[in-house]
Amino acid sequence: MRPLAAGMAVAATLAIAAAPAEAADAARGEQLYARCAACHALGSDRVGPRHCGLLGRRAGSVPGFLYTDGMKNSKLIWNEKALDRFLAKPMAVVPGTSMTYDGVLDAQDRADLIAYLRKADAGPECARR
Repeated sequence: MRPLAAGMAVAATLAIAAAPAEAADAARGEQLYARCAACHALGSDRVGPRHCGLLGRRAGSVPGFLYTDGMKNSKLIWNEKALDRFLAKPMAVVPGTSMTYDGVLDAQDRADLIAYLRKADAGPECARR
């Protein structure tokens, strides 16, 4: 095999290995979000802060919501990577967080939840805000 062809074969193999097992499913994420609804809502604060506008927002920054010092001082920006890490192990990522949920252990569940939050943020409930 010529060097260029061999390099392309290796690159293709690495790309396939790095791809998620399944594409994120926002509809499935909406079903999973029911777990979150015990404390969170899209458009209003509850025990936890609202999720409309979450992606791109600085952690601990919803006006009027009382955050722990750990969350306020975390310096996290809620992008997909940060949210994935936090959802996997909230208390490890932000020590002192009031989110005492053990975490979403399954990577596909986290991807689906994040896809739902992204889709919901562009939807009518978040557009009203």
